[in-house]
Amino acid sequence: MTGRLYGVGLGPGDPELVTVKAARLIGAADVIAYHAARHGRSIARSVAAPYLREGQIEELLVYPLTTETTDHPGGYQGAMDEFYADAADRLAAHLDAGRDVVVLAEGDPLFYGSYMHMHKRLAGRYVAEVVPGVTSVSGASAALGRPLVERDEVLTILPGTLDPDTLTAQLAGTDAAAVMKLGRTFGKVRDAFERAGKLDSAWYVERASTGQQRIAPLADVDPTTVPYFSLALLPSPATSAEECRVAPPRTGAPSVVAGADTTVGLPTDTGNGPLAGATQAVPVPRGEVVVVGLGPAGRDWLTPEASAALAGADDLVGYAPYVAKVPVNPRQRRHASDNRVEAERAEFALDLALSGRRVAVVSSGDPGVFAMASAVLEVATGERWRDVPVRVLPGLTAAQAVASRAGAPLGHDFCVLSLSDYLKPWEVIEGRLEAAARADLVLAIYNPASKTRTWQVERARDLLLEHRSPDTPVVIGRDVGGAQESVRVVRLADLDPATIDMRCLLIIGSSQTRAKDGVVFTPRHYPG
Repeated sequence: MTGRLYGVGLGPGDPELVTVKAARLIGAADVIAYHAARHGRSIARSVAAPYLREGQIEELLVYPLTTETTDHPGGYQGAMDEFYADAADRLAAHLDAGRDVVVLAEGDPLFYGSYMHMHKRLAGRYVAEVVPGVTSVSGASAALGRPLVERDEVLTILPGTLDPDTLTAQLAGTDAAAVMKLGRTFGKVRDAFERAGKLDSAWYVERASTGQQRIAPLADVDPTTVPYFSLALLPSPATSAEECRVAPPRTGAPSVVAGADTTVGLPTDTGNGPLAGATQAVPVPRGEVVVVGLGPAGRDWLTPEASAALAGADDLVGYAPYVAKVPVNPRQRRHASDNRVEAERAEFALDLALSGRRVAVVSSGDPGVFAMASAVLEVATGERWRDVPVRVLPGLTAAQAVASRAGAPLGHDFCVLSLSDYLKPWEVIEGRLEAAARADLVLAIYNPASKTRTWQVERARDLLLEHRSPDTPVVIGRDVGGAQESVRVVRLADLDPATIDMRCLLIIGSSQTRAKDGVVFTPRHYPG
């Protein structure tokens, strides 16, 4: 028998607004799937977290892009269609195995929701059920405390991505409106309200029903502060603001209302007694971020200190292939993301720690060598995270691993250099190569090539040949410690760029480095 597919709406953000049926299905499901951008953070999962149980399989569906450009032959839509098809195939594999799959969706699954793309591709092949949720429009209206529509008034729902003239015309011709998908569109949405003559009646609601809720007149909002999860609301003209004053809810997550006291607290009494509505400080458990070096491969290369930190963590955060190296612990949450979102990943980890979680940020090799330690420490200098402890646990580096397989090529002075020009210009890399070559240092070269960087190895080889003998030993280590490990020694003049990829590390000898019978070493002494 095949499994059942459920598209489950979670409501606007407060876990207490998840329906009873949604909570039951989330807790019973074999597989929990949720979408996220490349940073790996999922709002849907955070809302559903109280209803998850240990041992469930989690499928993180990472969008290939959000607002970026793409070189996909089909453009933006082609890239997204390919992603949705691949995601549907992943879920289908679970359904074919007889597992029930719950796809989490913020708000309502079929109201501007990503679940609909799974439903369209899978509902014809499997038993599928949609569980509705409270929409963000309803959540914003409730937070504002103003009726959306009365009697025969017309409510119009609009995406902020519409062109300005269409937005203006739609707003001018309706009684009440909600404009979704703000963020970068906020400026033109605000202008459309003004051109329609309705700016003074419009409100801004951000992250309705959550602890980060913010409410303000639309005209007063700074466009640079607007996230995607916000909306503009034009409530019913039949009810004035004086009749329905904006106020934070008495229970649940506190609101942030423009001009109001923003002290964070929770109700001390949820009934109707004399303490109803009073607040008290809520102690938050002390979290921390530990940046852990996994070494180049496998448990045998992991230090006991790092192993203990991984075992004690509540959350694992990191580049997806590195997170996959850590054995699954059902107690832990795993947050995998792309390799080009280091700052966002660091911010996410620090936010988790701020809420009291023990977070392990994982890096291959040593986290302080072209890895996550510097990214975390840099972000942690922000005022928001000044009280979050950050520790860095060392790991065996790729350079050490490759050197050990070849002998002792790093036995004398050496330098470590990355050929990637993603974070620094090639001119800087070339200047450092030149300096290291002139200084007769052994070079350990990381990130020598990738699918999109194919010429740097050849240029580096030619530059070094201006200062080194063609017979200089070069150690090429690939996937050292892994299942496809290979270590080769070639002459510098014979270094073939076509054989080098991102999984390789190069060690290029100095004038004193020797190679004999496959063993490479650099003497501890230097002539003169």
